[in-house]
Amino acid sequence: QVQLVESGGGLVQPGGSLRLSCAVSGEMYSISTMGWFRQAPGKQRELVANITRGGRTKYEDSVKGRFTVSSDNAKNTMTLQMHSLKPEDTADYYCSADIAAYYYSAFKTYWGQGTQVTVSG
Repeated sequence: QVQLVESGGGLVQPGGSLRLSCAVSGEMYSISTMGWFRQAPGKQRELVANITRGGRTKYEDSVKGRFTVSSDNAKNTMTLQMHSLKPEDTADYYCSADIAAYYYSAFKTYWGQGTQVTVSG
């Protein structure tokens, strides 16, 4: 059974930094794109950043230049380094991964349980 586990959320003052991590475990054939999404209270979930297996990245406009997504394909892990955090970055952050369970399977999106990031001070 595939599992995604996030860690690293917390409370930080404006201008501070946090590092989120996501670890994928379980039996699987292949992972393609991994991503970070966030959902603030009363708002829809939005893409923050994603990274393909080949290392190509994409960022939401408001985080460009402040956040960096990276991955370790050998370890099936992904990180989101966040700098210059703003109160509007406050949200629950979710890790996602597009995974094919078997060589003949279509890719399916799996989600972590989320980790809370609060920027306040």
